[in-house]
Amino acid sequence: MAEVGLLPFARIALQVSRAVLPRYRSRFSKRQFTQPQLLAILCLMRYEDWTFREAEVRLSEHRELRQVLGLVSVPDFTTLYRFLQRLDDQTIDRAVGETVRRLRGSLRHGRKRVRVAVDATGLAQGAVSTFFVRRMHHHGQKPLPWRHWLKWVVAVDLDQQFVLSQLARRGPWNDCANLPAVVEAASRQTRIGVVLADAEFDSERNHTYIRQRLGAQSVIPAKRGKKTWRVHGVRAEMRRAFPQRIYRRRALIESLFSSVKRKLSARAPGRSLPTQMRQALLLGLSFNLYRLKHRRLFQRISTEPRYLPAGGIQAAHHAFPQHARSLIGQRPLRAWARQPDKHFKISR
Repeated sequence: MAEVGLLPFARIALQVSRAVLPRYRSRFSKRQFTQPQLLAILCLMRYEDWTFREAEVRLSEHRELRQVLGLVSVPDFTTLYRFLQRLDDQTIDRAVGETVRRLRGSLRHGRKRVRVAVDATGLAQGAVSTFFVRRMHHHGQKPLPWRHWLKWVVAVDLDQQFVLSQLARRGPWNDCANLPAVVEAASRQTRIGVVLADAEFDSERNHTYIRQRLGAQSVIPAKRGKKTWRVHGVRAEMRRAFPQRIYRRRALIESLFSSVKRKLSARAPGRSLPTQMRQALLLGLSFNLYRLKHRRLFQRISTEPRYLPAGGIQAAHHAFPQHARSLIGQRPLRAWARQPDKHFKISR
């Protein structure tokens, strides 16, 4: 994690944890470690993809990190594990809501209604790579064993690239029925204007829920069933005149999944399913903390022609030279300026 160091991340994680958790669980606690300290350590574990024993070793070696967390002594790895077992999903949801509140409050030009995308991705249960499993299958000429994995369903703010709500369950699973719950939790964080989802969530019930209950626009491709089947309602409208330009923004949620798996972790370790689910939810919380500490890292560039800035590409090149060079590559700037159809927008 080259962008954000351990000390700034631990500092912001402790601040968010203190906002959602009391210091001690009961008046009979040992009062050796506070609950916000333990939750911040769990977020650090997800941030650096540590195991419980690695977290104990790293904390014992890093004196400045202990000072930031306010630790007098290093917690044992069993203490962290037992706290993870006691941690409930509602506490993690409140922590995610606190990060969303701080992210939304820090925006200068926040929209009243945001664009939300819903999608799911798989998380590995262990450290064994899928490439190793497939290679053993090809060499051994044996069928691949049937294995479950953890499925992480999230609702993402596409404009600012952070997690609004999330849930986890064992896969493979059809997540079409989970969309109302995820969108309902996201609507409690911010006002939703558009909900984008892929064909996995194609359902007339989902369209009805989003449009009537939330008053938002739903864009989901109607691809379920055969093309000869007669569809009705909003699904017929999606099949007849699909808003491809609006739906194009849904691909940004794949960028968020890529960022999470490259920068944080692609695993949800644990021997039991509840432990794996909490690890997946902590992964979403850690990503929001990472976004809260490094907001400018996610400035996006669009190549849509209608967003030509004033002064054209040369003005954008002088305003944001690093972003313009990343778009232009090795070609000279004058060659790009002569092409009127090559425009882009840099959104803050």
